[in-house]
Amino acid sequence: MNSPVAVGITGGIGSGKSVVCHIFSLLGVPVYYADVQAKTITETDPTVIKSINSEFGAEAFSEDGTLNRRYLADIAFHNPEKLSRLNKIIHPAVEKDFRSWIKTHYSAPFVIKEAALLLESGSYKNLDFIIVVFSTEGQRISRIMARDKHRTLADIKAIMSRQTDDAAKFAVSHFRIDNTGTKLLIPQVLKIHEFLVNLNQSG
Repeated sequence: MNSPVAVGITGGIGSGKSVVCHIFSLLGVPVYYADVQAKTITETDPTVIKSINSEFGAEAFSEDGTLNRRYLADIAFHNPEKLSRLNKIIHPAVEKDFRSWIKTHYSAPFVIKEAALLLESGSYKNLDFIIVVFSTEGQRISRIMARDKHRTLADIKAIMSRQTDDAAKFAVSHFRIDNTGTKLLIPQVLKIHEFLVNLNQSG
C-alpha cells in the first residue's frame, strides 16, 4: 500500500497557516499540526523528557509534569546554541510521530503537515510538496497582537527574526498562498486541492 502524498504548509508567524489548514480540513484533508504535537510529545515521550531534563535541568518541567515553557523560552530563545539543542531533541521526535500518523491515513489522497519551522527543522526535505502562506509584516504583527495578548511587539519581532524569511521559503515551495487580502483564500486553496487530488488519481 502506497503512502499518501505528503504536503507541508508553512509560513511566518501570523501569516495565516492555521486558517489555510482549516479550509483544507473542511475539504476532508487530514492535517497534522506539528507545533501542537510537539507540545504533547515533550510531556509524554519518555526519551524526550529525559533528554530535556538532562540538557536543561529538572526546572524544565513543573511539578505536575507539564513543560515549563517560560523557563525554557528564557534559556533557549536568548541562547542560539541552547535553542539548537532543544530543536535537535524535539524535531526528530515530531518527525517520527508524523510518520506513524501518516500510516493511519492511507486512504487519503494527500495529507498535510503544518509547521512553522518546516525549513529550519529540515523536515521539508521529507515532503512531496511545500505550500507557503505569506502576508505582510504589518498584517502579521496585527494578527498576532490580537490573538496573543501576552506578547509584546518586541516579542513578536524577536520571533520573526528567528524564522526563515519568505524568500528562502519561496525557494523551496511548490505553491504560494497570498494572504495579504488582495486575493481570496478559498479559491487559492481549492486550486491546490484539485491539483493534488488529480495527481493522486492519475498516479
